[in-house]
Amino acid sequence: MTATALLADALWRATVYASVCQLHLRDNVLLTEPLVAEHVKARPSGHWGTVPGTAWALSHVVLAAGHLDRRVDVVPLLGAGHAGVVQLALSWVTGELAKVRSRFGSDADGLRRLAQAFPDVEGLGAEVSPSLPAGGFLGGRLGGCLPFAQGVALDAPGRVVVPIIGDGECETPTTAASWLGQKVLPGASVLPIVHANGFRMGQQSLLGAMNDDELRAYFGGLGWAGSVVHVGTGAPQEHSVFQVALREALEETLAGRHTVLILRCLKGWGGPTSLGGRPLLGTPALHKTPLVSPHTDQEQLTELTHWLASYRPADLFDPDGRPRGELAEAVAMARWCSFAPAERPGAAGRISILRQVDTFGEAVTEVMKRHAARGDFRVLSPDELSSNRLPGLVGEPWAYELLAEEVLLEWLAGWTASGRRGVMVSYEAFAPLLTSGLVSHIKQRRLAGAMGLPSLNLLLTSYGWHNVYTHGDPSLASALLALADPRVRVLTPADPVRTAAVLDEVFDSVDGVNLVIAGKHACTGHPVATLDEEREHGLAIWPHLSDDGEPDLTIVTAGDIPAAVATEAVDAIRHRYGCRVRVVNLLDLTVLGDSSRWPRGLDDGEVDHYLGTHAPVLVLTLGHSAAVWGLLAGRLRRPVDVIGWQEPPGPMPQRSLAHALRMDRSGVERSAGLLLVSREVVR
Repeated sequence: MTATALLADALWRATVYASVCQLHLRDNVLLTEPLVAEHVKARPSGHWGTVPGTAWALSHVVLAAGHLDRRVDVVPLLGAGHAGVVQLALSWVTGELAKVRSRFGSDADGLRRLAQAFPDVEGLGAEVSPSLPAGGFLGGRLGGCLPFAQGVALDAPGRVVVPIIGDGECETPTTAASWLGQKVLPGASVLPIVHANGFRMGQQSLLGAMNDDELRAYFGGLGWAGSVVHVGTGAPQEHSVFQVALREALEETLAGRHTVLILRCLKGWGGPTSLGGRPLLGTPALHKTPLVSPHTDQEQLTELTHWLASYRPADLFDPDGRPRGELAEAVAMARWCSFAPAERPGAAGRISILRQVDTFGEAVTEVMKRHAARGDFRVLSPDELSSNRLPGLVGEPWAYELLAEEVLLEWLAGWTASGRRGVMVSYEAFAPLLTSGLVSHIKQRRLAGAMGLPSLNLLLTSYGWHNVYTHGDPSLASALLALADPRVRVLTPADPVRTAAVLDEVFDSVDGVNLVIAGKHACTGHPVATLDEEREHGLAIWPHLSDDGEPDLTIVTAGDIPAAVATEAVDAIRHRYGCRVRVVNLLDLTVLGDSSRWPRGLDDGEVDHYLGTHAPVLVLTLGHSAAVWGLLAGRLRRPVDVIGWQEPPGPMPQRSLAHALRMDRSGVERSAGLLLVSREVVR
């Protein structure tokens, strides 16, 4: 056994020991006295099954990083949210936890406090956290770690990203597609470690049912050379074998050859093998801790004592709980690498609005090429750039196409998490596939360690108003608005000039998730005199469509089709009902929300300024009317109607669809008349 393998053994044992302490103990964390009921938790909580294998892989990775030339960063990422207990444990052992939570120092008192706090560790919880090493990808978004790692590694010389993912995770479509997706990203150095412990939460995994030859053949068919290493006892020889395999895999990866390291073990190995005559090892019973009642069950208390003692804590820690001997050497050698954002280039400057751009394609291509010239910008699309009227982007070295929306989202998330800027372009109808991943990403953006990063930007085109029956689904915007998270913006430019202006702004923004909804089809252009106000405040009164003075009716438009329909209908409404009409254009849909929640939300004074003091309000929106009602939440205290998307009963021509949903001149006129009657202002 090499000296480094001895260090890996000490670091692994300390990490697993601290993990078991977190799951079960309240006190006596160094076993300095016999374990009694008062030392253990009444209700142990947390996941054990992933601990030994994850701790094994992570311990070897941080030591390998310490051995490599400092010009190469080996960045580990944890894919399983349930591995949070391992992340906390190893962060405590190496002193990283104390840097973000000083009360959890690297001594016995720090471990005791950590064990007592788990699973509700202050601001960190029990899942993988971006505040700690290896937590750049927030666990819980099952299947996203591998493509996220690919995004982090893209165009990052001197960086090898090592996602540690489970065999169950490999069954998800996102992970499965990512193996092939690597072919699109030849410059991304990623070394996945597949933690093949044989089981998902409840049943045997598909990879776990394969033998070694089948595993190598499976990954080989996907373009990856598979190296299989078996671990089962934690013996010194196993550490040596894995250490060699990891070093060789890193060398292959740095040489540009796609390699995956497969760690084969039994789920929960090293823990109790049986309890009450019931076998545990090699069964789903070890997914969570099998010792649920050590506080009241003497057999479980005895089993816990043996379990903890098997890691020989006295050899790892001195009487004060600080690392000693080989563990102290391992802590000194361990190197945590991260993908801290590089210094970002300066802003490109706003796109000039003096030159009228007539088409969506012209506007978007111009602004994207301008930002791409800075070198830190990428465009991702599910094979739809040409379909989205953006043929000028096809073939650009900074534009990537892959027919897997979830993979593209994670590439973009990894790219932006490493300090670079970009956008994903897709059809609105397909975007709901991204809901779960985006919600998880937004949750990550709330946490320390994931702030100050470039925004995640999505440009959605080809919505249901202009498309076939199967391609109408604006539910992503509704779902994100329902989160009421101030980082979310839903932007609805009314014409190509405004689309360019919006994209120009969001590409340089930080800490946000921006959803830009803009049609690729020809649309009405509008005067740009109010564009600066729309940029700054999210909305503006359009004087060319509005009467002077206090309005009798206010029409609010959100998007290109609503703006075009309002433009067509406003004169007819004015003449038919003899009323004063005001048209307000929304560039940012969230201005309709409560100002206490949304940064651009209108306060009472702004509502009166923009919408009038008493006028009924008719809102025209591209998306679900429910999203607008949710933002308004009854705050206007006046008659309001919303014309928006509704699911049609079946396929129908576009003109018939618009008429059925009231998004045409006649529908807007009828709705305006009903609102005016409710205010008794019809003359």
